[in-house]
Amino acid sequence: MKITFYGHACLGIQIDDINILVDPFITGNEKAADVDINTLEADYIMVTHAHQDHILDVEAIAKRTNAIVISNFEIVAYFEKMGIEGHPMNHGGEWDFEFGNVKYVNAIHTSSFPDGSYGGQPGGFVIEGERKTIYIAGDTALTFDMKLIPMKTKLDLAILPIGDNFTMGINDAIVASDFVECDKVLGYHFDTFGYIEIDHEMAKRMFFEKDKDLMLLEIGESIEL
Repeated sequence: MKITFYGHACLGIQIDDINILVDPFITGNEKAADVDINTLEADYIMVTHAHQDHILDVEAIAKRTNAIVISNFEIVAYFEKMGIEGHPMNHGGEWDFEFGNVKYVNAIHTSSFPDGSYGGQPGGFVIEGERKTIYIAGDTALTFDMKLIPMKTKLDLAILPIGDNFTMGINDAIVASDFVECDKVLGYHFDTFGYIEIDHEMAKRMFFEKDKDLMLLEIGESIEL
């Protein structure tokens, strides 16, 4: 399983020969100016919630690649009106896709489309594929619901928002890693704009002091599990 960071909360995940994009917000992110969305491959696009900084490039990428959108019912219905195929899910549900199992889990946040219309309830994803399991928290506060995840599966990586202000910050992300029983954390949703800028060295040190590993990737950088 290969995971590439495209800035903000956008990830590319390669499982075997399947390419997945998560929350594509690239053309609106000045820090990701070197990423050309026309070169990105996508068989599936997973969307955690409807805010513009998570859906901006879904339409363009999906129409070019014929990717299937995986999200909550409301978000899938929104993109289906544009002629984009989708697979709707809701909290607590799971589905076996060609690349592995996906469970849609709770997140505490808001969710509305750029025009203000209802975007359903936000969520996160637990993805099991290629003998690895990852948790993508989405935009969320710290929640006790995270404790349910390790009751079902052992995580190899937790992908957690760490920018604070709109989501949990460093301190709560450390607690979240305890809740999901995973000490290997990939941070995201940070530095895109002023409200969520962080001190990278301090963040890594705070995790290290709790015997945890926080990875902060450069845009375009990848890791393999």
